[in-house]
Amino acid sequence: MGHALCRRGDKPRYWYGTIDGLLKWSVTRDDGRSVTLGGLSTGSWFGEGTLMQGPAHSADIIALKPSRVALLPADTFAWLRANETSFGEFLLRQINERMQWFLGNFAAHHLLDTDGNVARALAGLFHPWLHPLSDPHLRVSQEEIANLSGLSRQRCNAALRRLAEAGLIEIEYGGIVVIDLDGLRSRTALR
Repeated sequence: MGHALCRRGDKPRYWYGTIDGLLKWSVTRDDGRSVTLGGLSTGSWFGEGTLMQGPAHSADIIALKPSRVALLPADTFAWLRANETSFGEFLLRQINERMQWFLGNFAAHHLLDTDGNVARALAGLFHPWLHPLSDPHLRVSQEEIANLSGLSRQRCNAALRRLAEAGLIEIEYGGIVVIDLDGLRSRTALR
């Protein structure tokens, strides 16, 4: 927990797949300010963009709880891209799903209320393509949910309490249990 899988500036050597656990994808400036881009839960594959472009990693990947991660070497990744059409199709879908998620996040931060942004951050950890095997017992701090939501910790905590009162989640020591994923998703609609 708290260990870095990779840091900003590291040379890309692997394509990663979360076997189990939860990781945080974040960018930290030299002055210490940071933003969390997303969570990487069981079933998530990531790092393909850096491998395809070839520069150093532009973000940090940090374990939020004990995690096991598959490491596919860059050479194997490149061979699969060049020789396996289905692998290329998977990557295209992966990149498109992630881009759509980020575009949705941009819109959500401008159009949703606090509860909607928190619901979106939680529901995002259960995206059927990017996070296909997520556990409803999220071992994530309220501060991490605040980072994922782009909100202050105080506003996020108030929204989490309201979502719990609505029966969508349960807040427990050291985590959150998602009770009604469809209900969370309904709070994220951009009407």
